[in-house]
Amino acid sequence: MSSVLITGASRGIGRAVATELAARGHRVVATARRPEDLAGLPVDQALRLDVTDPESIEQALRDAGEIDVLVSNAGATVRAPLESVPMAEVEALFDLNTFGALRVAQGVLPAMRRRGAGRLLFVSSVQGRITVPMIGPYAASKWALEALAETLAVEAGHFGVKVSLLQPGSVSSGGPERAKSFFAEDDPYLPLFQQFGPLRGTGIFEPITPEEVAVAVADTVERPDPPLRVPVGAPARTALEARKAASETAPFVPVAIDW
Repeated sequence: MSSVLITGASRGIGRAVATELAARGHRVVATARRPEDLAGLPVDQALRLDVTDPESIEQALRDAGEIDVLVSNAGATVRAPLESVPMAEVEALFDLNTFGALRVAQGVLPAMRRRGAGRLLFVSSVQGRITVPMIGPYAASKWALEALAETLAVEAGHFGVKVSLLQPGSVSSGGPERAKSFFAEDDPYLPLFQQFGPLRGTGIFEPITPEEVAVAVADTVERPDPPLRVPVGAPARTALEARKAASETAPFVPVAIDW
């Protein structure tokens, strides 16, 4: 069994992944900004780790000991048009979703490289390959994450480290409900944003559960030769296939909109 460190394990996908991997007999190190939020998880260690804080990462990795697998899950999203989204919010999103993932990967990679083995699993999204209006900052952070992960697959793959990107669509984890929104009362983009409300729960926006994502993550951890990209759930596969089939000469929107 593997020793697995999970970031963002206090709730949603991360908590489900910790539970699933522990049930399969892996040694699980669950981490979160607030370790008290990890109470009740059936894991070997519960540690404080803030992916935006290098000192926090260093301390957690010292306390965790040898790590065979990193599940990089910590992340957040916002809702806003790109014209007016506060740049500080975009920077914070990248710091968490993209740079944070790289910081922790940099922390575990030297030991993996020396051993000639290891796994890096990044929880991405279908929005690492497509965009949805009003969620552009999140998509951009995931597109960047996918570029970093694919590069790592080549660079670290030379030393025996395997890299995978998990790509769920909508997940009933509470993330969208917790997302900050930035719309003025008379925002000209609000009619476009409001079109997406009725679509939630249907078609490619039909949510899957955190537990379904956790099973896909655990299966990928245990695969001898995992693929680089793992679409998670039928809605994700449908959306990504549509993206692949679409022309590259015009913007791709995964649903019809009246704009």
